[in-house]
Amino acid sequence: MVFIYKQGKQPCFFYENWLISVIIYYIISVVVRMKKDKVLFVIPAYNEEENIEKVLKEIKRDVHYADILVINDCSKDHTEEIVRKNNVHCVSNVFNMRYAMAVQTGIKYACENGYDYVIQFDADGQHVAKEAEKLYKHAKETKCDIVIGSRYLKDLGYPCPFFRRVGTKLFEKIIKIFCHKRIADPLSGFQCLNRRVIERYAKMGNYPEFPDANLIIEMLRSGYTVEEIPAKMRLREAGESMHGGIIKPIKYMIQMFYNIFFILITCPKKKVKTDE
Repeated sequence: MVFIYKQGKQPCFFYENWLISVIIYYIISVVVRMKKDKVLFVIPAYNEEENIEKVLKEIKRDVHYADILVINDCSKDHTEEIVRKNNVHCVSNVFNMRYAMAVQTGIKYACENGYDYVIQFDADGQHVAKEAEKLYKHAKETKCDIVIGSRYLKDLGYPCPFFRRVGTKLFEKIIKIFCHKRIADPLSGFQCLNRRVIERYAKMGNYPEFPDANLIIEMLRSGYTVEEIPAKMRLREAGESMHGGIIKPIKYMIQMFYNIFFILITCPKKKVKTDE
């Protein structure tokens, strides 16, 4: 590059090769800063017409840079119509595949479309969008594979039924014994997954029906890093919980213990990061 200027009447020519390097470096640094992670909210929804619109508006307002995917799990109400009215991408299952398969459908979509992070987010209004951003930032800064939003790391005022709290403590102890890692809220579905986990979950042929403590144990024993940070959550305002009643919680506990037992005898333990 040649620069010309006049000093009196004599033109002076000089090569500023160093300036070329500075300009190139500046351009590259700007491009790198401009590259943003692709973040996807995966929201499984079944009969959530009373909650879903508020959830979508909250995410758009508080985490505007992220994309949203709702997996309508064959809802019998107006969930799908409300999602599409809000200009949010919606995948509708032709029959009810249940929560876990709906989540994995969203994760497969994220894997196929090159997303860097997935935030698992409930459609019932319990999860808070601003807290989801904290999960994502923690995952990005620490390079952690899975970041869990925990209701119990701090006293955040979340009311928890007695039997659910007992179950939570029980699974916390199991994880501590077999993985040497304390997870205070192993039943939290509020999680941020990085690309490494997205690819693993997308390929799972045996993705569990209830992907909670059992999946945490499998990932820890497989050498993935799992951390949790405090996260505020709300109670469901309307609709019916998938763990409501008496039969469903009993089925959940039986299935969870079976899955954990199966993982412990089939998943070889690799070196993992511990709290000790």
